[in-house]
Parts: sequence; structure tokens; C-alpha cells
Amino acid sequence: MKVDYSKYTDGLVPAIVQDFKTHKVLMLGFMNEEAVKKTMSEGKVTFYSRSKKRLWTKGEESGNHLLVKEIMSDCDNDTLLIKAQPLGPTCHTGADTCWSERNHQEDFLYYLEDIIELRKKSSDEKSYVKQLFGKGINKMAQKVGEEAVELVIEAKDSNDDLFLNEAADLLFHYLILLNAKGHNLESVVNILRQRHSK
Repeated sequence: MKVDYSKYTDGLVPAIVQDFKTHKVLMLGFMNEEAVKKTMSEGKVTFYSRSKKRLWTKGEESGNHLLVKEIMSDCDNDTLLIKAQPLGPTCHTGADTCWSERNHQEDFLYYLEDIIELRKKSSDEKSYVKQLFGKGINKMAQKVGEEAVELVIEAKDSNDDLFLNEAADLLFHYLILLNAKGHNLESVVNILRQRHSK
């Protein structure tokens, strides 16, 4: 990887940090050659702080590190793209990104998984998801079975609206069951990818 630090008078190049899974832009920082070397050797994103006038590893105080997955330079070799795994929120405000965006995959199903996780941890006892988690794994598994049977019944009829609504109910409860078992949709997708590649 070539980086042309001489293009800027202070020797600092912009470094865009992107979540390697969701592709959301998390933050922008600046790096000099020393910061890049430390980032690559330690595996945690380290910037040069213009305010502190020193190297600064993201998360050195909060513990919300950015674990490096890949570093790339652009076509002009004067800007870096760092693909990383965030350990907690990236912004000092507590937001997922420095633009106050939720860091989730754009696919709505991944977003729905985030909502299920939030509702599970919510203090709102009126939440359907919260109530379902309170009833335990057997009840959650039973709901998946019930929704699957209802989908099969609707599949034999010609009412597309009822069929699609039952399909949505099944998928929603399936995501809840995955969460309850400590897994997520990505876990299942990875298995399908492995099978596809064989």
C-alpha cells in the first residue's frame, strides 16, 4: 500500500473508517505515517490527534476500539479507507457513527434484528417482543411452529394478502427465535453461502 504523505503540509492524510460488515461510514480521522504503522502492527485504528498533538488510538479511554480488517489507499494514494469492526459506539457522543446514524446493514431484515434486540432489553413490559422473551424459549419455538402451520394453510388457498401476512409473521418469529438461541440471520446466511460454494 502506497501513501503519499507529502501532498499535505502537515503530513496527515484523511482516513475514512467504515464498518467492514455493514459498510456504514463510522468516522473520519487523520493519520501520519507513524499512526498507519501502529494501526497495522497493533490491529487497532490509531489516528494522529490534531488537538492533542500526539498519536491517539480510538477507544484508548472508552474501550470502544476499532479493530482493523483491511486498509486501502485511494487512486491518488492520499486518502485511506479503513474497514474495521467497531467494539461499541464509535462517536464520543455515544452514537454508532459520527453522523448519528444507526450502524446496521441496509437490508431491512438486519435492521429488524436490531429492533428485536432493543425490544428484548427494553423496560417496556407492554412490548410484544419483551413479553415473548419473558415466556421463554419453549413459547418462542411454539410460536414459530404455529406461524409455520398457518402459512402452510394459507398456501393452499388463493388469498395472496393472507399468505404474505402469514409469511411475514413466520419470518418475524423466526428472527426472534434465532436471537433467543444466541444467533442471527448472518449465521444462517453464512451456512447457505458455504453450501452454495460446494
